[in-house]
Amino acid sequence: MGKIMKAGKVVLLLSGRYAGRKAVVVKPNEEGSTDKPFPHALVAGIDRYPRKVTKRMSKKKVQKRSKIKPFLKVVNYNHMMPTRYLVDIPFDKSNLNKEVLKDPKKKKTARSMVRTKFEEKYKSGKSRWFFQKLRF
Repeated sequence: MGKIMKAGKVVLLLSGRYAGRKAVVVKPNEEGSTDKPFPHALVAGIDRYPRKVTKRMSKKKVQKRSKIKPFLKVVNYNHMMPTRYLVDIPFDKSNLNKEVLKDPKKKKTARSMVRTKFEEKYKSGKSRWFFQKLRF
């Protein structure tokens, strides 16, 4: 059986605080590790999606409504559902890993880095499905 959870794969989180949110797999771990002996992945997802924008809105209002609130989390494979979509966002792997999540300052800088990457991708107009709220 091939590997489904590859870096860049869009997944839906199924349980926990971010249930129903879309996320991108940053670093998959098929075998597990000593501290987490189960298959898991580091994901970067969207906690607060950008709001609807129309032509009549001013630039300032468009700017405010285009903001994204991201999250970083290590998630068990059982708690995510892969989709057919891939998002090609080049994350800096040296600044995004499981050790970064343990230190609050580093986590905040990593989150801001993810935010800028997501907002760049959103403004380019590509991968529109990823930046829309999941309706269920």
